[in-house]
Formats: sequence, C-alpha cells, structure tokens
Amino acid sequence: MPNIKLYTTKLSPPGRAVELTAKALGLELDYVPINLLAGDHLKEEYRKLNPQHTIPLIDDNGTIVYDSHAIIVYLVTKYAKDDSLYPADPATRAKVNAALHFDSGVLFARIRFYVEPILYYGSTDEPQEKIDNIYRAYGLLNDTLTGDYIVGNSLTLADLSCIASISSMHAIFPIDQSKYPKLAAWVDRLSQLPYYKATNQEGAEELAQVYQTVLAKNRAQSK
Repeated sequence: MPNIKLYTTKLSPPGRAVELTAKALGLELDYVPINLLAGDHLKEEYRKLNPQHTIPLIDDNGTIVYDSHAIIVYLVTKYAKDDSLYPADPATRAKVNAALHFDSGVLFARIRFYVEPILYYGSTDEPQEKIDNIYRAYGLLNDTLTGDYIVGNSLTLADLSCIASISSMHAIFPIDQSKYPKLAAWVDRLSQLPYYKATNQEGAEELAQVYQTVLAKNRAQSK
C-alpha cells in the first residue's frame, strides 16, 4: 500500500502538526511540497483537491482530507494502536477537542493574521494590537496548563497541534519564562520528543527567518 501523501510546507504550523502526529503514530508520509509564496496552492490541480486551497492536505490512497485538525483526528482514528493520543473517554476527548479548537481559533489564527499581510501583501506594519494578542494567547495557554501536558499527564493531539503554532509564535516573539513558566516548561517538555527538532523546530525557525527577510524586503521597497 502506498504511503499517505501530505501536501504541505515546513513553514506551515498546521502542516507540522500533521507531521508530528504521523511521527507519533509511526506512519510514513510522502511529502508533496507546496510553495505558498509562489502560489502553488492556488493552481487548478491543487484547487481540485481542496477548493478552499489551504494546506495541509492528505491523500490517503484516494481519501482526501484537509484542515490539520480534521487530518490528525482522521489519522489517529484510522491508524492508532490505542487511544492515548485521542482518548475515548468522552470527558477527556472533549478537553482534547477544546484544545484543537483553541489552536484553530486562537493560536494559529493570531500568528497567521500577524504574518500573512507581511508575507503575501507587502506590508511593513507590525501592529502592536496583534502582537499583544499573541502574548495574551501565551497567557491563556499558560493558565490552562495544570499538568505536564495540555490534557492530563500524557501526550495527546492537543499538544501536537498546539505546539506547532506556539513554537512558530515563539520563534518570532520569544516566550518570557518568568511570565509564562508553565508554558515555557511545556514547550521544553515537547522539545524532548525524539522527532521534534527535525519535524517541527526547524520549520518554526525557518518561518521566523522568512518573516524577517520578507519584512526587510518590504521595508526596503517602500522607501
């Protein structure tokens, strides 16, 4: 059986969340690179797969799934050997689902809407309100953490999804350990995963570098 195809880019936090989940499950993926800055996601062949033209997207032998949160739930539902990443207990699963929605609606949304105007539309602005919202998100997740992980004391999809966004935010706006001690400890804990550096950290750092490069270019061109 062919490997699952993953259409993504290392710059994408949601794409890295899928890769982290695949690593946790021991799944092999065939990486199909999508260059967002070049507009690969807007090409007709890709839009046929995903009319919303977002990444990541998986093709599991003809089954197409997009949106990282839908993808990671699909992967654990189909391929996990147990329910540790996505517990079957209704109350625990509800907490995991809440974290996935928090990532989608707060964490990723706040970093996306901060960098998107710079990366795609030539903006030179660094709106303080958007930066403040990123730090507020740090505070919200810091206050949510009551154990070693977001839900209880074991790794779940909540962690794998949220860390991809948080690490990308952290690469641009470093987390102050004195202000957000539980959050900083959680990031350090996740960074110890054997597959973390290559699967997530390098992409987060690359996103920060691209952001700085494009911002400097935008500013030079605006003079």
